[in-house]
Amino acid sequence: MPCTLGSRASQDGEERKHDSFANQHLESRCHKSASFDACFHVVTGGPGSGKTTLLKALARQGIPHMPEAGRAIIRDQIEIGGTALPWRNRHAFAELMLSWELRSWHEASRRNGHILFDRGIPDVIGYLRLCDLPVPSHLDTAARRFRYQQVFIAPPWAEIYTQDAERKQTFEESSATYDVMIETYQHYGYTLRELPRTPVEDRTNFVMRILRGNTPPIRLMHD
Repeated sequence: MPCTLGSRASQDGEERKHDSFANQHLESRCHKSASFDACFHVVTGGPGSGKTTLLKALARQGIPHMPEAGRAIIRDQIEIGGTALPWRNRHAFAELMLSWELRSWHEASRRNGHILFDRGIPDVIGYLRLCDLPVPSHLDTAARRFRYQQVFIAPPWAEIYTQDAERKQTFEESSATYDVMIETYQHYGYTLRELPRTPVEDRTNFVMRILRGNTPPIRLMHD
């Protein structure tokens, strides 16, 4: 989610007024319907922190995931000559990410079992906050209505961080994204589990133990 860092100070007061919302939802409940029973888990964090590598490893363990919106949208917009890019029209880029995440949520709700998301709806809000842009009311509504059971966050990790054609952020910006995602997910009532800075095999085992209900002592992010 490329973006120039902003102060975000002007938004903090407005966004914090909904802090009591956290108590209105139970994250432990899975999404149930007449035919499906799915548990949604988000993996978030700054870019270049190993999220996608972890999700691919978990897929080999049989845990499906919904792909990240941002990088796919950037690729598509570049290919078609579109302007909904973070360096051209951030609002349009955010709206496309929201549509992507809503589609992913609905698609996942028609499945069974554990499903991982490479970022979630609150990530779109975090992106706007990082860019010092206002959060539209319909995006706030989406974050409150379409929920996830659990959120993992990958911390900044300088040793593995790299840039590429779609990831233009500096490591400083990646670290700032991590901080904003903690604030944003907490604002919407989530408790975050921080992934260890360990090889992908160890990270995979860490997540699998939690999904299986055999959770070791962990560092919790909370208000």
